[in-house]
Amino acid sequence: MSHLLDRPIWNALNSRHAALSEGNSLARRYAPSIHPFASPRDASTESFAALAAIVRPGETILNLQRDEMPLPAGFSLVDEAAGVQMVADRALEQVHDDRIVRLGEADAEEMLDLATLTRPGPFTLRAQALGDFWGVRENGRLIAMAGERLKQEGWAEVSGVCTHPDARGRGLGKLLTLFVAGKIEARGERPFLHTYAGNATAIALYERIGFRLRSKMHVMMLKRGED
Repeated sequence: MSHLLDRPIWNALNSRHAALSEGNSLARRYAPSIHPFASPRDASTESFAALAAIVRPGETILNLQRDEMPLPAGFSLVDEAAGVQMVADRALEQVHDDRIVRLGEADAEEMLDLATLTRPGPFTLRAQALGDFWGVRENGRLIAMAGERLKQEGWAEVSGVCTHPDARGRGLGKLLTLFVAGKIEARGERPFLHTYAGNATAIALYERIGFRLRSKMHVMMLKRGED
């Protein structure tokens, strides 16, 4: 039986993130300024054609799902990777720290700079449209952050977890992951997250704080052909 998180992009764009969605019942995507995630409804010819119709020629998109997706007609494969999806299977430790501040639009450029430096995953100036973000500053400089990304009914993804190289080894990633997950649990939802299958350090950290592996995931970066 299919699970909501098997195809997290499609199910987010057809539920809690529908207002951020472009497309129709066959294929949907986020507005390009928000995120490059996009997904067909299934692997049918009709769905792949609908996906091609909502992506500009030469544009790159990302798909993330449990099952490997065939290469859609009209696209070339830029990159692919093995990922894992982890879910909190118990109530997580509740953390409070006066250093944690809510980030807003005025912080967007600094957030993008930190994400560009540390590469936690795709990030844009409008990432906050997906959910709340929180961070830690030191001497006025943003040194760590985490927030929310994909949202389905009853679920919310912890994402954008990153720490400036100058501040690593101080537990800020763990702190912010638990803090954001706590915000999700306080709403009566369950937190989940994604990381690359080869990132053993991150997986071990998430397991220690109460996440477990739910599924392997397949990541595809696709480029729409020129018309």
